[in-house]
Amino acid sequence: MVCLGNICRSPLAEGILQSKLPRDKFFVDSAGTGNWHVGQGPDKRSVLTAKSRGLDISCQTARQFNVEDFTKFDHIYVMDTSNYKDVVMLAPDTAAKAKVKLMMDEIFPGQNVDVPDPYWSEQGGFDKVYDMLDEACTLVAKKLLNEHS
Repeated sequence: MVCLGNICRSPLAEGILQSKLPRDKFFVDSAGTGNWHVGQGPDKRSVLTAKSRGLDISCQTARQFNVEDFTKFDHIYVMDTSNYKDVVMLAPDTAAKAKVKLMMDEIFPGQNVDVPDPYWSEQGGFDKVYDMLDEACTLVAKKLLNEHS
């Protein structure tokens, strides 16, 4: 799960997808394309939103996406078209590039719908993002479970 700073959208996506998959069979992580928040926890509004839905993401730590992630992960979901461009530019080959997908393409295939960045919004923006990610993560989880069954 990749967003800009790894403190708002991608930590929520990481926590949501983790909650929908067996932890002994899947490793879910998140990162940011930028390095501004490396080592920090998620935004307090993301933590609050997740907590209100029964998830604890407070132990996550922000990190920057790097080229090694193409080797570590089978699927790379990005939150918006800007993150998509940034991640694809790091891809070492076409196989790596093929791993990168827009998160909302799970719901709206080929429409390039972005998960809005709630950083500059009030709490309601985080709640809206959670709902979007929850719906998309449900579809991702179903796909992943089918792949591994």
